Amino acid sequence: MMSIKKILFLTCIGVVLILSCSSRQKNVPSPQNYQVEWWKQKAEQMVNSQIISRGVTDNRVIEIMRITPRHLFVPENVVDYAYNDSPLPIGYGQTISQPYIVALMTELLNLKGNERVLEIGTGSGYQAAILSQLTDSCFSIEVVRELAEISSSRLRDLGYGNVVVRWGDGYKGWPDHAPFDAIIITAAPEKIPEELINQLKTGGKMVVPVGTLYQNLLVIIKTNKGYQQRNIIPVRFVPMVHPDEPVPEINK
Repeated sequence: MMSIKKILFLTCIGVVLILSCSSRQKNVPSPQNYQVEWWKQKAEQMVNSQIISRGVTDNRVIEIMRITPRHLFVPENVVDYAYNDSPLPIGYGQTISQPYIVALMTELLNLKGNERVLEIGTGSGYQAAILSQLTDSCFSIEVVRELAEISSSRLRDLGYGNVVVRWGDGYKGWPDHAPFDAIIITAAPEKIPEELINQLKTGGKMVVPVGTLYQNLLVIIKTNKGYQQRNIIPVRFVPMVHPDEPVPEINK
């Protein structure tokens, strides 16, 4: 039979081991914590060096860009570059725009929080995720069926519940939910799409890159007599196409 001294000795050893293991476990972050620390640091650097430094001043846009996990909207093979100052391929001849362009186009919409927004060109869903946190509702159309399905599932799984994605022809817009307070187009039509202007409210804004090889980012404001337009900066986007057209590869 084990003596009381021996039992007490073994008990003390056990307590020491438990406390020692607990202490080590507490001080060592899990892989998940490492990941969170990594992307939040990268997002902070992205916002400071790419967005604020270039003149974006809308505090709501800046904060949403800071807290939205961009790396979850790119393929695994380019995750390490998710917060870099460049567009990235997302498959099917499409790209995710560089962070500055996303922030700039969002700021140009001048959203207050109660708008209904139409996005043309869902892509990976990143721009829609940004919009969802700044608006009442976002309707997004993607010409590539596979991307529409992927981004719809991704946005739902990540909790962006006020975004509705469908596969379709962006040139036709979404008349069932028109008129829209704002429209953002993340692919370049050769000329301003008149049908989409028709789906804007009077006073509503459209932000769109227009052109072929050389494009300009425009802000369109619908008026009672038509629309006004303002030229912002030269840009490079993938062409805006119809569903039955081939989607060309292009580097922005």
